[in-house]
Amino acid sequence: MLRARETIHTLKSYHPPLGNRDGLRLDFNENTAGCSPRVLERLRRLDGETLARYPERGGGEQVVAAHLGVSPEELLLTNGTDEAIHLMCETFLEPGDDVLIVVPTFAMFEIYAAATGARVISLPAGPTFEFPTESVLAQISGRTRLIAVANPNNPTGAFALLRDLAQIAEAAPDAALLVDEAYFEFCGETMAPKWRELPNLFVSRTFSKVYGMAGLRIGVLMGNEDQTQMLRRASSPYNLNSVALACLPVALADQGYVRDYVTQAVDGRRELENELATWAIRFWPSRANFVLMHIGELCKPFIRKMRARGILVRDRSSDYGCQDCVRITVGVRKHNQQLLSALGEVLAELGLQQTVAR
Repeated sequence: MLRARETIHTLKSYHPPLGNRDGLRLDFNENTAGCSPRVLERLRRLDGETLARYPERGGGEQVVAAHLGVSPEELLLTNGTDEAIHLMCETFLEPGDDVLIVVPTFAMFEIYAAATGARVISLPAGPTFEFPTESVLAQISGRTRLIAVANPNNPTGAFALLRDLAQIAEAAPDAALLVDEAYFEFCGETMAPKWRELPNLFVSRTFSKVYGMAGLRIGVLMGNEDQTQMLRRASSPYNLNSVALACLPVALADQGYVRDYVTQAVDGRRELENELATWAIRFWPSRANFVLMHIGELCKPFIRKMRARGILVRDRSSDYGCQDCVRITVGVRKHNQQLLSALGEVLAELGLQQTVAR
């Protein structure tokens, strides 16, 4: 009888709650307003010939490279960040290799690494979810082949110091260090293009968050030219579809839209953190477009009552160290105000009292 590989049988499954998401979507860290209007206009002008041709990503890679200030040979367009992680694992891991991740973090790090037969070593973040640099350095061995870090991290919003990440790359020259910068625009600090000094460093970005194009699945993986050529060997030449490639240059050209959204989201993040402080609710300062808070036994009632008001938030209790924690996305100003209004109503309805005046 046909049987899947043992590593697949024992693999953890990841089933994000994507169904029944009517309402204000503050549960998946998406752009709450959607993509740039210029992208929508480009979509309307697509013709049958564009869809009939096989996609050619070379032009898109040149546009992205120019925007990011790197050479086209230093990057590879990917089908979202997920494919970037998958390619890293397929390119650099053999069964029995060690992979280091710091938990809690993005679930696909562990899933893609474990699928290769590698051993995933999960290191807990610090008591306030700070990045445990010394623990990571201490765990590096001759078997370490991949270290994956989300920076800022999801679901905590914590940020690892760039000098610490550089130290890790230097300490593990035989391992790839992947720094996933999906939320870069909300913090403004990057490891790019430090791979010119650290050839084992890779940086991934996405167009799913600030650019509002999660449905088009566009990501970018950057690194040393020679190493990027190895990644390209493992990648399909048709991994991005023609619709995504047609919209990508238009999205990049509308940086005014991006800057405005970042400003509103960062303002909303600060307002949400200030509001939670007035209710004496524990939260972790964030460098991304969301805030993680701990609400204890009120976690599930809180989520239900927010949904009843048309606002979706995310239960992160299944993540390491996040029992009874809720992650809330911020976005444009009107959505942030809608969130704060509902938040106050729900917390009061649950019996909480503000301890500090606004």
